[in-house]
Amino acid sequence: MSKIDEVRAAMVAAMKAGNKEAKESYSLLLSALKNKAIDKRADLTEEEETQVILKEIKQTKETLDATPAERTDIIEECQNRLAVLEQFAPKLMDEAEIKSVIEGVLAELGITAPTGKDKGNIMKNLMPKVKGKADGKLVNEILGTYMQ
Repeated sequence: MSKIDEVRAAMVAAMKAGNKEAKESYSLLLSALKNKAIDKRADLTEEEETQVILKEIKQTKETLDATPAERTDIIEECQNRLAVLEQFAPKLMDEAEIKSVIEGVLAELGITAPTGKDKGNIMKNLMPKVKGKADGKLVNEILGTYMQ
């Protein structure tokens, strides 16, 4: 069952339950998935579906971060949307898993004491291994702890 079908089924269930907020969140996610499929002019692969979901989560988090504290209506809406979106997102790697991948890449490249000059080369080899499985910002922060 594709993510589009899963989201559509969840949206129908939310409509039947009368949960307007969840229905709107499912609707937005469904639209994003369908638009990506239309742009591609083919069915989406599982990885592409995951990328769309992660992009929606990232945009919602950015909206949440940029919202002033007194706008509780927007903050609540974003938190509800995140709860819905995270149901469909894959489990992301935690810090320990990311560190082990970084250490593997450093060993592969033969770098024992990475410097700022090595960062580009390390990221070029590291990101394909964690793409869609880890938050890029977190990967960059953890890699920064290895830099000298």
